[in-house]
Amino acid sequence: MFDKVLIANRGEIAMRVVRACREMGIKTVAVHSTADANAMHVRMADESVCIGPPAAKDSYNNIPALIAACEITNANAIHPGYGFLSENARFAEIVTAHNITFIGPTAEHIRIMGDKVEAKRTAKMLGIPVVPGSDGAVLEADAIAVAAEIGYPVLIKAASGGGGRGMKVVQHEGELLSQLSLAKNEAKSAFGDDTVYMEKYLSTPRHIEVQVLCDMHGTALHLGERDCSLQRRHQKVLEEATSPALNESQRSEIGTIVANAMLKLGYIGVGTVEFLYENGEFYFIEMNTRLQVEHPITEMITGLDLVREQIRVANGAPLGLTQADIEFRGHAIECRVNAENAVTFKPSPGLIRNWHVPGGLGVRVDSAAYAGYSIPPYYDSLIGKLIVHGRNRTECLMRLRRSLDEFVVDGVDTTIPLFQRLMLEPDFQNGDYHIHWLEEFLARTAPA
Repeated sequence: MFDKVLIANRGEIAMRVVRACREMGIKTVAVHSTADANAMHVRMADESVCIGPPAAKDSYNNIPALIAACEITNANAIHPGYGFLSENARFAEIVTAHNITFIGPTAEHIRIMGDKVEAKRTAKMLGIPVVPGSDGAVLEADAIAVAAEIGYPVLIKAASGGGGRGMKVVQHEGELLSQLSLAKNEAKSAFGDDTVYMEKYLSTPRHIEVQVLCDMHGTALHLGERDCSLQRRHQKVLEEATSPALNESQRSEIGTIVANAMLKLGYIGVGTVEFLYENGEFYFIEMNTRLQVEHPITEMITGLDLVREQIRVANGAPLGLTQADIEFRGHAIECRVNAENAVTFKPSPGLIRNWHVPGGLGVRVDSAAYAGYSIPPYYDSLIGKLIVHGRNRTECLMRLRRSLDEFVVDGVDTTIPLFQRLMLEPDFQNGDYHIHWLEEFLARTAPA
Protein backbone atom coordinates (compact mmCIF):
# COMPACT_ATOMS: atom_id res chain seq x y z
CA MET A 1 0.00 0.00 0.00
CA PHE A 2 1.06 3.61 -0.50
CA ASP A 3 3.22 5.10 2.24
CA LYS A 4 2.01 8.65 1.80
CA VAL A 5 -0.77 10.32 -0.20
CA LEU A 6 -0.81 13.98 -1.15
CA ILE A 7 -4.31 15.46 -1.34
CA ALA A 8 -4.52 17.98 -4.19
CA ASN A 9 -7.63 19.67 -2.86
CA ARG A 10 -9.16 21.52 0.07
CA GLY A 11 -12.27 21.70 2.26
CA GLU A 12 -14.54 18.80 3.07
CA ILE A 13 -13.24 16.48 0.34
CA ALA A 14 -9.67 16.89 1.60
CA MET A 15 -10.91 15.95 5.06
CA ARG A 16 -12.74 12.96 3.61
CA VAL A 17 -9.52 11.65 2.06
CA VAL A 18 -7.50 12.32 5.22
CA ARG A 19 -9.92 10.20 7.23
CA ALA A 20 -9.91 7.31 4.76
CA CYS A 21 -6.11 7.29 4.63
CA ARG A 22 -5.80 7.37 8.39
CA GLU A 23 -8.06 4.32 8.71
CA MET A 24 -5.83 2.55 6.18
CA GLY A 25 -2.60 3.47 7.99
CA ILE A 26 -1.46 5.81 5.20
CA LYS A 27 0.21 9.14 5.98
CA THR A 28 -1.20 12.27 4.33
CA VAL A 29 0.11 15.55 2.97
CA ALA A 30 -2.23 18.54 2.81
CA VAL A 31 -1.52 21.32 0.34
CA HIS A 32 -2.96 24.77 0.87
CA SER A 33 -3.01 28.32 -0.37
CA THR A 34 -2.08 31.17 1.95
CA ALA A 35 -5.84 31.76 2.43
CA ASP A 36 -6.23 28.22 3.79
CA ALA A 37 -3.35 28.24 6.28
CA ASN A 38 -5.79 27.62 9.17
CA ALA A 39 -8.04 25.17 7.32
CA MET A 40 -9.04 21.96 9.05
CA HIS A 41 -7.52 19.67 6.41
CA VAL A 42 -4.17 21.37 7.05
CA ARG A 43 -4.51 20.73 10.77
CA MET A 44 -5.59 17.11 10.37
CA ALA A 45 -3.04 15.87 7.83
CA ASP A 46 0.35 14.50 8.90
CA GLU A 47 2.19 17.15 6.89
CA SER A 48 1.27 20.32 5.01
CA VAL A 49 2.81 22.39 2.24
CA CYS A 50 1.85 25.90 1.17
CA ILE A 51 1.64 25.94 -2.62
CA GLY A 52 0.76 29.54 -3.43
CA PRO A 53 -1.48 32.59 -2.98
CA PRO A 54 -5.29 32.45 -2.73
CA ALA A 55 -6.17 32.35 -6.43
CA ALA A 56 -6.77 28.73 -7.48
CA LYS A 57 -4.69 29.15 -10.66
CA ASP A 58 -1.67 29.96 -8.47
CA SER A 59 -2.25 27.24 -5.88
CA TYR A 60 -4.70 24.34 -6.22
CA ASN A 61 -4.45 24.39 -10.03
CA ASN A 62 -0.67 24.95 -10.01
CA ILE A 63 0.68 21.66 -11.35
CA PRO A 64 4.42 22.38 -10.81
CA ALA A 65 3.74 23.37 -7.19
CA LEU A 66 1.81 20.15 -6.58
CA ILE A 67 4.53 17.97 -8.09
CA ALA A 68 7.16 19.82 -6.05
CA ALA A 69 5.10 19.24 -2.89
CA CYS A 70 5.07 15.51 -3.65
CA GLU A 71 8.81 15.45 -4.18
CA ILE A 72 9.77 17.31 -1.02
CA THR A 73 7.45 15.17 1.16
CA ASN A 74 8.16 11.86 -0.64
CA ALA A 75 4.47 11.29 -1.31
CA ASN A 76 4.03 8.40 -3.75
CA ALA A 77 0.39 9.03 -4.73
CA ILE A 78 -1.93 11.98 -5.35
CA HIS A 79 -5.66 12.02 -4.64
CA PRO A 80 -7.26 14.86 -6.65
CA GLY A 81 -10.66 14.94 -4.88
CA TYR A 82 -13.27 16.65 -7.05
CA GLY A 83 -13.07 19.96 -8.91
CA PHE A 84 -9.74 21.71 -9.51
CA LEU A 85 -7.48 19.24 -11.40
CA SER A 86 -9.48 16.07 -10.75
CA GLU A 87 -10.56 15.73 -14.41
CA ASN A 88 -7.48 17.25 -16.01
CA ALA A 89 -5.90 14.63 -18.29
CA ARG A 90 -2.65 16.56 -18.59
CA PHE A 91 -2.28 16.61 -14.80
CA ALA A 92 -2.79 12.84 -14.63
CA GLU A 93 -0.12 12.38 -17.33
CA ILE A 94 2.38 14.63 -15.54
CA VAL A 95 1.79 12.88 -12.21
CA THR A 96 2.38 9.48 -13.81
CA ALA A 97 5.48 10.73 -15.65
CA HIS A 98 6.99 11.61 -12.26
CA ASN A 99 6.46 8.03 -11.01
CA ILE A 100 3.66 9.17 -8.73
CA THR A 101 0.38 7.26 -8.73
CA PHE A 102 -2.67 9.25 -9.78
CA ILE A 103 -5.61 7.95 -7.73
CA GLY A 104 -8.11 7.96 -10.54
CA PRO A 105 -8.65 6.67 -14.07
CA THR A 106 -6.14 6.86 -16.91
CA ALA A 107 -5.43 10.15 -18.64
CA GLU A 108 -6.89 8.64 -21.81
CA HIS A 109 -10.26 7.97 -20.19
CA ILE A 110 -10.29 11.40 -18.54
CA ARG A 111 -9.64 12.98 -21.93
CA ILE A 112 -12.31 10.95 -23.75
CA MET A 113 -15.02 11.67 -21.19
CA GLY A 114 -13.95 15.29 -20.73
CA ASP A 115 -14.87 16.04 -24.34
CA LYS A 116 -18.67 15.89 -24.35
CA VAL A 117 -18.85 15.12 -28.08
CA GLU A 118 -16.32 12.30 -27.85
CA ALA A 119 -17.94 11.04 -24.64
CA LYS A 120 -21.33 10.77 -26.33
CA ARG A 121 -19.79 9.00 -29.32
CA THR A 122 -17.98 6.57 -26.99
CA ALA A 123 -21.09 5.93 -24.92
CA LYS A 124 -23.07 5.09 -28.03
CA MET A 125 -20.33 2.70 -29.18
CA LEU A 126 -20.38 1.00 -25.75
CA GLY A 127 -24.14 0.40 -25.88
CA ILE A 128 -25.21 3.18 -23.53
CA PRO A 129 -28.46 4.92 -24.63
CA VAL A 130 -27.88 8.53 -25.71
CA VAL A 131 -30.00 11.62 -26.31
CA PRO A 132 -30.82 12.13 -30.01
CA GLY A 133 -28.54 14.83 -31.30
CA SER A 134 -25.77 15.97 -33.61
CA ASP A 135 -23.03 13.59 -34.60
CA GLY A 136 -20.19 15.72 -33.35
CA ALA A 137 -19.59 19.47 -33.31
CA VAL A 138 -22.18 21.82 -34.81
CA LEU A 139 -21.07 24.58 -37.20
CA GLU A 140 -23.15 27.63 -38.07
CA ALA A 141 -23.53 26.49 -41.68
CA ASP A 142 -25.08 23.17 -40.62
CA ALA A 143 -27.00 24.25 -37.52
CA ILE A 144 -30.44 24.82 -39.09
CA ALA A 145 -30.43 21.46 -40.88
CA VAL A 146 -29.17 19.60 -37.78
CA ALA A 147 -31.81 21.19 -35.53
CA ALA A 148 -34.59 20.42 -38.00
CA GLU A 149 -33.54 16.78 -38.07
CA ILE A 150 -33.47 16.55 -34.26
CA GLY A 151 -36.74 18.48 -33.81
CA TYR A 152 -37.36 21.53 -31.62
CA PRO A 153 -36.78 22.37 -28.85
CA VAL A 154 -33.05 21.66 -28.99
CA LEU A 155 -30.26 22.17 -26.49
CA ILE A 156 -26.87 23.63 -27.47
CA LYS A 157 -24.04 22.48 -25.17
CA ALA A 158 -20.32 23.22 -24.86
CA ALA A 159 -18.17 20.21 -25.77
CA SER A 160 -15.62 21.01 -23.06
CA GLY A 161 -18.07 22.48 -20.58
CA GLY A 162 -20.13 21.90 -17.51
CA GLY A 163 -22.12 23.76 -14.89
CA GLY A 164 -24.52 25.23 -17.45
CA ARG A 165 -21.96 27.50 -19.15
CA GLY A 166 -22.20 27.43 -22.92
CA MET A 167 -25.66 25.84 -22.68
CA LYS A 168 -28.68 27.33 -24.48
CA VAL A 169 -32.25 26.08 -25.03
CA VAL A 170 -33.62 26.95 -28.49
CA GLN A 171 -37.39 26.79 -28.96
CA HIS A 172 -37.62 27.59 -32.70
CA GLU A 173 -35.52 28.19 -35.79
CA GLY A 174 -35.73 31.98 -35.58
CA GLU A 175 -33.52 32.13 -32.50
CA LEU A 176 -31.15 29.28 -33.36
CA LEU A 177 -28.22 31.17 -34.88
CA SER A 178 -28.18 33.92 -32.24
CA GLN A 179 -28.26 31.36 -29.42
CA LEU A 180 -25.57 29.31 -31.16
CA SER A 181 -23.33 32.37 -31.28
CA LEU A 182 -23.95 33.10 -27.59
CA ALA A 183 -23.22 29.49 -26.62
CA LYS A 184 -19.96 29.47 -28.58
CA ASN A 185 -18.83 32.76 -27.02
CA GLU A 186 -19.63 31.53 -23.51
CA ALA A 187 -17.83 28.24 -24.15
CA LYS A 188 -14.76 30.05 -25.46
CA SER A 189 -14.68 32.38 -22.48
CA ALA A 190 -15.22 29.69 -19.85
CA PHE A 191 -13.26 26.74 -21.29
CA GLY A 192 -11.02 28.14 -24.02
CA ASP A 193 -12.88 26.01 -26.57
CA ASP A 194 -15.88 27.22 -28.56
CA THR A 195 -16.86 23.76 -29.83
CA VAL A 196 -20.56 23.09 -29.23
CA TYR A 197 -22.92 20.26 -30.07
CA MET A 198 -26.69 19.91 -30.17
CA GLU A 199 -29.19 17.45 -28.77
CA LYS A 200 -32.91 17.03 -28.19
CA TYR A 201 -34.21 19.12 -25.29
CA LEU A 202 -36.24 17.05 -22.85
CA SER A 203 -38.90 19.12 -21.10
CA THR A 204 -39.27 17.56 -17.63
CA PRO A 205 -36.67 14.82 -17.18
CA ARG A 206 -35.06 13.61 -13.99
CA HIS A 207 -31.29 13.61 -13.56
CA ILE A 208 -30.23 10.05 -12.74
CA GLU A 209 -26.59 9.02 -12.32
CA VAL A 210 -25.11 5.55 -11.93
CA GLN A 211 -22.06 5.00 -9.71
CA VAL A 212 -19.45 2.56 -11.01
CA LEU A 213 -16.42 0.98 -9.36
CA CYS A 214 -13.81 -0.88 -11.42
CA ASP A 215 -10.46 -2.53 -10.72
CA MET A 216 -7.49 -3.51 -12.90
CA HIS A 217 -8.46 -7.18 -12.91
CA GLY A 218 -11.61 -7.19 -15.02
CA THR A 219 -14.22 -6.38 -12.38
CA ALA A 220 -16.72 -3.60 -13.05
CA LEU A 221 -19.57 -3.05 -10.60
CA HIS A 222 -22.48 -0.64 -10.47
CA LEU A 223 -23.45 0.68 -7.04
CA GLY A 224 -26.96 1.77 -7.92
CA GLU A 225 -28.15 5.22 -8.86
CA ARG A 226 -28.55 8.66 -7.35
CA ASP A 227 -31.33 11.10 -8.18
CA CYS A 228 -29.85 14.58 -8.61
CA SER A 229 -32.89 16.31 -10.11
CA LEU A 230 -33.10 19.13 -7.57
CA GLN A 231 -30.90 21.70 -9.30
CA ARG A 232 -30.49 25.44 -9.58
CA ARG A 233 -28.73 26.86 -12.63
CA HIS A 234 -27.62 23.34 -13.52
CA GLN A 235 -25.94 22.94 -10.12
CA LYS A 236 -27.05 20.09 -7.85
CA VAL A 237 -28.59 21.13 -4.53
CA LEU A 238 -29.93 17.91 -2.99
CA GLU A 239 -29.43 14.27 -4.00
CA GLU A 240 -31.00 10.99 -2.93
CA ALA A 241 -30.29 7.29 -3.36
CA THR A 242 -32.00 5.33 -4.58
CA SER A 243 -34.24 7.33 -6.93
CA PRO A 244 -37.94 7.44 -6.01
CA ALA A 245 -38.66 7.30 -9.76
CA LEU A 246 -37.06 3.89 -10.46
CA ASN A 247 -38.04 0.35 -9.53
CA GLU A 248 -35.67 -2.55 -8.93
CA SER A 249 -35.93 -3.82 -12.50
CA GLN A 250 -35.07 -0.44 -14.03
CA ARG A 251 -32.21 -0.01 -11.57
CA SER A 252 -30.73 -3.38 -12.44
CA GLU A 253 -31.15 -2.85 -16.18
CA ILE A 254 -29.42 0.52 -16.45
CA GLY A 255 -26.79 -0.47 -13.88
CA THR A 256 -25.90 -3.60 -15.84
CA ILE A 257 -25.66 -1.63 -19.09
CA VAL A 258 -23.27 0.87 -17.48
CA ALA A 259 -21.12 -1.77 -15.74
CA ASN A 260 -20.75 -3.76 -18.97
CA ALA A 261 -19.80 -0.58 -20.84
CA MET A 262 -17.10 0.26 -18.29
CA LEU A 263 -15.74 -3.27 -18.59
CA LYS A 264 -15.47 -2.86 -22.39
CA LEU A 265 -13.80 0.52 -21.90
CA GLY A 266 -11.26 -0.90 -19.45
CA TYR A 267 -12.10 1.83 -16.96
CA ILE A 268 -10.29 1.90 -13.58
CA GLY A 269 -11.48 3.44 -10.31
CA VAL A 270 -14.71 5.24 -9.48
CA GLY A 271 -16.80 7.06 -12.04
CA THR A 272 -20.33 8.30 -12.55
CA VAL A 273 -22.37 7.95 -15.72
CA GLU A 274 -25.11 10.59 -15.83
CA PHE A 275 -28.46 10.35 -17.60
CA LEU A 276 -31.61 12.29 -18.24
CA TYR A 277 -34.61 10.04 -17.56
CA GLU A 278 -38.02 10.74 -19.05
CA ASN A 279 -41.02 8.53 -19.90
CA GLY A 280 -39.21 5.37 -18.87
CA GLU A 281 -36.16 6.04 -21.08
CA PHE A 282 -32.54 6.83 -20.14
CA TYR A 283 -30.42 9.24 -22.19
CA PHE A 284 -26.67 9.58 -21.55
CA ILE A 285 -25.46 13.14 -20.96
CA GLU A 286 -21.93 12.80 -19.58
CA MET A 287 -19.50 10.82 -17.45
CA ASN A 288 -17.57 12.22 -14.49
CA THR A 289 -14.22 10.47 -14.13
CA ARG A 290 -13.78 11.32 -10.46
CA LEU A 291 -15.37 11.06 -7.05
CA GLN A 292 -18.68 12.93 -6.92
CA VAL A 293 -19.69 15.46 -4.26
CA GLU A 294 -22.72 13.25 -3.56
CA HIS A 295 -20.83 9.96 -3.15
CA PRO A 296 -21.74 9.64 0.57
CA ILE A 297 -25.35 8.65 -0.13
CA THR A 298 -24.10 5.69 -2.17
CA GLU A 299 -21.82 4.78 0.72
CA MET A 300 -24.78 4.94 3.11
CA ILE A 301 -26.94 2.50 1.12
CA THR A 302 -24.14 0.07 0.17
CA GLY A 303 -21.84 0.18 3.21
CA LEU A 304 -18.80 0.65 0.94
CA ASP A 305 -16.13 3.31 1.52
CA LEU A 306 -15.62 4.67 -2.00
CA VAL A 307 -12.46 6.62 -1.15
CA ARG A 308 -10.89 3.54 0.40
CA GLU A 309 -11.78 1.53 -2.70
CA GLN A 310 -10.31 4.27 -4.94
CA ILE A 311 -7.02 4.04 -3.09
CA ARG A 312 -6.96 0.23 -3.11
CA VAL A 313 -7.74 0.01 -6.83
CA ALA A 314 -5.08 2.62 -7.70
CA ASN A 315 -2.58 0.50 -5.79
CA GLY A 316 -3.48 -2.51 -7.95
CA ALA A 317 -5.62 -4.42 -5.48
CA PRO A 318 -8.62 -6.43 -6.71
CA LEU A 319 -12.05 -5.37 -5.46
CA GLY A 320 -12.80 -8.83 -4.15
CA LEU A 321 -16.51 -8.25 -4.78
CA THR A 322 -19.07 -9.39 -7.33
CA GLN A 323 -22.26 -7.64 -8.35
CA ALA A 324 -24.20 -10.14 -6.25
CA ASP A 325 -22.35 -8.84 -3.16
CA ILE A 326 -23.77 -5.33 -3.62
CA GLU A 327 -26.95 -4.79 -1.60
CA PHE A 328 -28.96 -1.58 -1.43
CA ARG A 329 -30.22 -0.98 2.10
CA GLY A 330 -32.68 1.76 2.95
CA HIS A 331 -32.66 5.31 1.62
CA ALA A 332 -30.21 8.22 1.88
CA ILE A 333 -30.42 11.96 1.14
CA GLU A 334 -27.67 14.58 0.98
CA CYS A 335 -28.15 18.34 1.37
CA ARG A 336 -25.34 20.58 0.15
CA VAL A 337 -24.95 23.26 2.81
CA ASN A 338 -23.51 26.35 1.12
CA ALA A 339 -22.46 29.64 2.67
CA GLU A 340 -25.08 31.50 0.65
CA ASN A 341 -28.25 33.41 1.33
CA ALA A 342 -31.13 30.93 1.08
CA VAL A 343 -33.28 33.34 -0.95
CA THR A 344 -30.87 35.37 -3.12
CA PHE A 345 -28.06 32.78 -3.18
CA LYS A 346 -25.52 35.53 -2.70
CA PRO A 347 -22.27 34.06 -1.31
CA SER A 348 -21.70 34.70 2.38
CA PRO A 349 -18.02 34.31 3.27
CA GLY A 350 -16.93 35.33 6.74
CA LEU A 351 -16.40 34.15 10.30
CA ILE A 352 -18.37 31.21 11.68
CA ARG A 353 -19.01 32.19 15.29
CA ASN A 354 -20.90 29.07 16.36
CA TRP A 355 -21.04 25.66 14.69
CA HIS A 356 -23.17 22.74 15.88
CA VAL A 357 -23.81 19.75 13.66
CA PRO A 358 -26.66 17.26 14.14
CA GLY A 359 -26.03 13.70 15.26
CA GLY A 360 -27.81 10.49 16.09
CA LEU A 361 -28.49 7.27 14.25
CA GLY A 362 -28.12 7.51 10.48
CA VAL A 363 -26.79 11.09 10.46
CA ARG A 364 -23.45 12.11 8.94
CA VAL A 365 -21.94 15.55 8.32
CA ASP A 366 -18.95 15.88 6.00
CA SER A 367 -17.35 19.26 6.54
CA ALA A 368 -14.11 21.10 7.21
CA ALA A 369 -15.82 24.00 8.99
CA TYR A 370 -15.59 24.75 12.71
CA ALA A 371 -16.42 27.52 15.17
CA GLY A 372 -13.89 30.29 14.63
CA TYR A 373 -13.22 29.34 11.01
CA SER A 374 -13.28 32.19 8.52
CA ILE A 375 -14.71 31.11 5.14
CA PRO A 376 -12.51 32.60 2.39
CA PRO A 377 -14.17 34.34 -0.55
CA TYR A 378 -11.98 32.71 -3.20
CA TYR A 379 -13.50 29.25 -3.59
CA ASP A 380 -16.75 27.32 -3.89
CA SER A 381 -19.28 28.18 -1.18
CA LEU A 382 -19.88 24.57 -0.08
CA ILE A 383 -19.11 24.33 3.64
CA GLY A 384 -20.67 21.00 4.50
CA LYS A 385 -22.86 18.10 3.47
CA LEU A 386 -25.65 16.77 5.64
CA ILE A 387 -26.25 13.11 4.84
CA VAL A 388 -29.02 11.08 6.46
CA HIS A 389 -30.04 7.44 6.11
CA GLY A 390 -33.24 5.63 7.01
CA ARG A 391 -34.78 2.21 6.54
CA ASN A 392 -37.05 3.75 3.90
CA ARG A 393 -37.62 7.14 2.30
CA THR A 394 -40.28 8.21 4.81
CA GLU A 395 -38.00 7.54 7.78
CA CYS A 396 -35.16 9.28 5.94
CA LEU A 397 -37.26 12.42 5.40
CA MET A 398 -38.29 12.55 9.05
CA ARG A 399 -34.66 12.19 10.12
CA LEU A 400 -33.57 14.86 7.65
CA ARG A 401 -36.15 17.33 8.95
CA ARG A 402 -34.99 16.77 12.51
CA SER A 403 -31.32 17.11 11.53
CA LEU A 404 -31.87 20.36 9.66
CA ASP A 405 -33.58 21.85 12.71
CA GLU A 406 -30.59 20.80 14.83
CA PHE A 407 -27.92 22.22 12.49
CA VAL A 408 -26.57 25.59 13.74
CA VAL A 409 -24.25 27.84 11.74
CA ASP A 410 -23.96 31.30 13.28
CA GLY A 411 -22.16 34.22 11.62
CA VAL A 412 -22.79 33.53 7.94
CA ASP A 413 -25.85 32.84 5.82
CA THR A 414 -26.42 29.24 4.71
CA THR A 415 -28.85 27.33 2.51
CA ILE A 416 -30.25 25.36 5.47
CA PRO A 417 -33.53 27.39 5.46
CA LEU A 418 -34.07 26.39 1.81
CA PHE A 419 -33.97 22.71 2.74
CA GLN A 420 -36.33 23.32 5.64
CA ARG A 421 -38.80 24.85 3.17
CA LEU A 422 -38.42 21.91 0.79
CA MET A 423 -39.29 19.49 3.58
CA LEU A 424 -42.80 21.02 3.68
CA GLU A 425 -43.47 20.72 -0.06
CA PRO A 426 -45.85 17.87 -1.05
CA ASP A 427 -44.08 17.34 -4.39
CA PHE A 428 -40.78 16.77 -2.64
CA GLN A 429 -42.35 14.62 0.06
CA ASN A 430 -43.84 12.43 -2.68
CA GLY A 431 -40.63 12.36 -4.74
CA ASP A 432 -42.52 13.98 -7.62
CA TYR A 433 -40.04 16.43 -9.13
CA HIS A 434 -37.79 16.96 -12.18
CA ILE A 435 -34.72 19.01 -13.10
CA HIS A 436 -36.70 22.24 -13.53
CA TRP A 437 -38.87 21.81 -10.43
CA LEU A 438 -36.60 23.62 -7.97
CA GLU A 439 -36.20 26.72 -10.12
CA GLU A 440 -39.96 26.81 -10.68
CA PHE A 441 -40.47 26.49 -6.91
CA LEU A 442 -38.00 29.30 -6.20
CA ALA A 443 -39.68 31.59 -8.76
CA ARG A 444 -43.12 30.78 -7.34
CA THR A 445 -42.11 31.45 -3.71
CA ALA A 446 -39.72 34.36 -4.23
CA PRO A 447 -40.40 37.48 -2.13
CA ALA A 448 -41.99 40.35 -4.04
